[in-house]
Amino acid sequence: MISLSHTKKIDVLWVLLMLITLVNALIAETAEPGLVITLLIATAIGIKGRVVVDHFMELKNAHPLIRISMQVYFYVIPGMMVLVYLFPETIARWTQL
Repeated sequence: MISLSHTKKIDVLWVLLMLITLVNALIAETAEPGLVITLLIATAIGIKGRVVVDHFMELKNAHPLIRISMQVYFYVIPGMMVLVYLFPETIARWTQL
């Protein structure tokens, strides 16, 4: 198995994050909105968030409470995106002033 240095690994992960971002932008510009597209984008956000937390914020070895709190954020936000797609009127009613 190939072992990458820390710097090389960060470079590869950065390129991966950029590719995911560009693919998401392409999808957002060309695809018709739908549940599958929403799930795809939400999953990409979750993956990107996990990579950022573990490698760029270097929380992989942090106290579990801190690490889990950050990871939960990147699972909650995509989940909320899907819920807004599925129940837009209900969520609009709940959030209006």
